[in-house]
Amino acid sequence: MAGTARHDREMATNAKRQLAACSDPVERLRLQCLARGSSGIKGLGRLFRIMDDDNNRTLDMKEFLKGLNDYGVLMEKDEAIGLFQQFDRDGSGQIDFDEFLITLRPPMSSARKEVIMEAFRKLDRTGDGVITIEDLQGVYNAKHHPKYQNGEWTEEQVFRKFLDSFDSPYDKDGKVTKDEFVNYYSGVSASIENDVYFILMMKTAWRL
Repeated sequence: MAGTARHDREMATNAKRQLAACSDPVERLRLQCLARGSSGIKGLGRLFRIMDDDNNRTLDMKEFLKGLNDYGVLMEKDEAIGLFQQFDRDGSGQIDFDEFLITLRPPMSSARKEVIMEAFRKLDRTGDGVITIEDLQGVYNAKHHPKYQNGEWTEEQVFRKFLDSFDSPYDKDGKVTKDEFVNYYSGVSASIENDVYFILMMKTAWRL
């Protein structure tokens, strides 16, 4: 399932500690996201997606600065402008936010990326690139969940809660895209140093 709470806490503590000594703007933003746990980068991505009113998947300087501010990123305006310019490689005054998120994700080995995609493909039973409740019904057994067993939740509520852990806190739509899944696990990955352990955790969690 999701990364364990202990890994999340350790990662958040490490990120906060590293932040104090870090001066690179991209790394500082990455650490501020990771200080919120596994979902930090994914949450920022979702916030930018909501702000992208015209759905052109790009952000201008104003949207970018507002997004950082709304997400509570602590950064001087000059530093944020410098960061925007670093991502605006062609000088068009716009940044592609898919590219931005890919750069922001903590680096992962190809073995980690492959096992994340293997898990995604297993969960996405319909093969449409989005995980929904319908996909989960054949893969994830809700009846083992303690809240289902004590009658507190229906099967549908168990599935929904499960998807919410990958979904963004700002826009829970009960669907998880490939990007959100990878963004989520890039956060979990950052909390686990050892490749073998990360891959084992994924294979055990998803029975791969």
